[in-house]
Amino acid sequence: MNLNQLRYFIAVAESGSFTKAASQYFISQTAITLQIRALEESMGVELFDRSSRPVSLTPAGCTFLMDAKAILERMSQAVRRVHEASVGLVGTLRIGYTKGYERSDLSDRLRVFHRNYPNILVSCYRCDTDMLASGLLNDEFDIIFTWDSTNIVSNESVSYVTVERSPLVVALYSSHPFSQRTSLFRRDLKNEKLIYMSPSRHGNSSADDYFLNLYRQAGYQPDLLFRSNDVESILMMVAAEEGISILPSYMTRKLTNADNLKFIPLPEEEEFMDILAVWQNSKNNAGLRHFVEEICGKND
Repeated sequence: MNLNQLRYFIAVAESGSFTKAASQYFISQTAITLQIRALEESMGVELFDRSSRPVSLTPAGCTFLMDAKAILERMSQAVRRVHEASVGLVGTLRIGYTKGYERSDLSDRLRVFHRNYPNILVSCYRCDTDMLASGLLNDEFDIIFTWDSTNIVSNESVSYVTVERSPLVVALYSSHPFSQRTSLFRRDLKNEKLIYMSPSRHGNSSADDYFLNLYRQAGYQPDLLFRSNDVESILMMVAAEEGISILPSYMTRKLTNADNLKFIPLPEEEEFMDILAVWQNSKNNAGLRHFVEEICGKND
């Protein structure tokens, strides 16, 4: 039994004619008759009553017709799935993202990707930046969204693209003297107690150096009351009026009716934080290539 025999059998059954079935597949009537006879011999039954015009199915042929169609459909599905897998339309994609980035538009991007590639399972993992970098290099993630505290972009084994340049804002409690300002400058915060948002759980990272240097450029050493890489804890402490903080705006722009919180822009040009999408060059993952092209806006 082969697939062509099944196709010829279905064609004869539906047309009621060996001649019409042969014409449909551009072969001779003799050839299609021989193929149907070989199919019947392999099964040990007669599938057609050849004494009638048009030819009709025997009871065994009636039973087999539905199964023959199902076999061809399953084979077609199998071929389609293999093709989709080969071009990255099925599979899995492990995405790591830095704490707080769940407040960004990342979920909107993932939703668009899922609609376009519904057979790729996208699993998401929320970590600090140190764990993201380590996890990417140890093949725990296929791609990460991070602010680069470990200088991972200097690693020749990775590629990256900036997916967002997020302006920084000052998080204040509502009764703070600056809460009615439309903008602030870092120099205005000289005498404030700062709850410092660090990308790294260990501190003293390359990103920390960049942001702390902005204070030095403003002419002072900041009074760091507390360090954390957990935005929820930072916002809770600000709302409790223990101090103020500086955060990327993607962490705050989806907050509505934030209890006892105000967010004031820092308008100077250097007051931003870049979010990078980073992946390993060696990854042979077609789904990842689609993701990078569609979600990160990069064509390799």
